[in-house]
Amino acid sequence: MKLIYNPVFLQHDTGMHPENRKRLEAFENLPVTEVPDGSEWLPLVHSTHHIEHVKAACEAQTHLDPDTMASPGTYEAAVRAVGATVLASERGDFALVRPPGHHAYPNRSSGFCLFNNVAIAAQKLADEGKRVFLFDFDGHLGDGTSHIFEETDKVFYCSIHQYPAFPGHGYVDEIGTGNGRGYTMNVPLPPESGDDIFLDALTNCMQVMEQFKPDVVAVSAGFDAHQYDLLLQLRVTESSFYKVGQQLRERSQNIFATLEGGYNVAVLPQCVHNFIAGINGEPMPYDRQVTTSFRSVWEEYELRSHSVMGNLRHWWKFW
Repeated sequence: MKLIYNPVFLQHDTGMHPENRKRLEAFENLPVTEVPDGSEWLPLVHSTHHIEHVKAACEAQTHLDPDTMASPGTYEAAVRAVGATVLASERGDFALVRPPGHHAYPNRSSGFCLFNNVAIAAQKLADEGKRVFLFDFDGHLGDGTSHIFEETDKVFYCSIHQYPAFPGHGYVDEIGTGNGRGYTMNVPLPPESGDDIFLDALTNCMQVMEQFKPDVVAVSAGFDAHQYDLLLQLRVTESSFYKVGQQLRERSQNIFATLEGGYNVAVLPQCVHNFIAGINGEPMPYDRQVTTSFRSVWEEYELRSHSVMGNLRHWWKFW
């Protein structure tokens, strides 16, 4: 797995917003990849009205919602982020992009996200007959992605995230609807959860992934669960992101990823490089002392974890 990056992603000008260009500028000596214009793939997930609304908002430099900004260069950055993610899905690489995507719905932008990069790539693969396991370890629920795939059994959506936190849902009883019932798995972590809880949740997710037998694993790679991130209250270290990569590598030979959250620019590159090293079977570049959770946090997590497993036992086994 290699990084896919292009300076076009810096054209999304958000000023002092937490999701700003410094997130990518923090990476050093990035090779530049030519990335395709993803406009042709937008309709796989998004309505024509939404696409035109985003385009108009970028031209007018207006907010798409209270948290989601647009600038003259935003539209080009956004469609190239889609293109880079599709390219990553073809190459098995990591799309280092912005704006992120997993909060974007078919008909609206949300939570810093304009178009749902990973959902578009996953839908393209599903349309090609592939079974996709979409693993989202961003500290926030990818509510847009979850909504997009909640009625299908061709894309399994699995999320580890803090709860309560934005966007306000993603609890244990949200397991999909219709044909997709049993194909959504939310593992909501209590605030103050450390590496120990995060890795336990990861184990449960990997058990289901093995049974689903995906052709492709798509990863919404967000790093705001880090203990020093600005927007959440989780206590995950770089070491756990390496272990995420390791465990995915052990179970699949066809993995791609795209960047979602992660707002502490001092640690974001280390988190990403650790994840990629885990995928590639390389030594851990940034080994950190793991964090442990208070007993009260474990007790709350265990209650939630047992509920997750109970709600999904009709479809999947846990051991």
